[in-house]
Amino acid sequence: MKKYPVDKTEAEWLEELGPERYAILRKKGTERPFTGTYNLHSEDGTYQCGACHTKLFDSTSKFDSGCGWPSFDAAIEGTVEYIRDTTLGMIRTEIVCANCGSHLGHVFNDGPTETGQRYCVNSASIDFKE
Repeated sequence: MKKYPVDKTEAEWLEELGPERYAILRKKGTERPFTGTYNLHSEDGTYQCGACHTKLFDSTSKFDSGCGWPSFDAAIEGTVEYIRDTTLGMIRTEIVCANCGSHLGHVFNDGPTETGQRYCVNSASIDFKE
């Protein structure tokens, strides 16, 4: 298993994050669509990793994709790692925090902006900072 700059035991992560966030960030879970705090959120600021607080997305890259999860057309350079995901009978690209390895969601090549990207992120995996 890969080592990340922020390295804690799973017990430490569970204690720090609580059961819901732990299930998403550390066990690759997914929240139900249209239920997350940041799905329709539109304030100016940055979205950080919910586990280690690394800045991941700028609010200028956020858009409403209608998919039910917060969507961004770009990540802050160097903050996200891309991992091939073949679970559930699909081929997708998982996105994780490059600082702690926590699961954020997936990125797809169907975004409406010039980047062509749609980073589909669980609200429970991020925090917002003005």
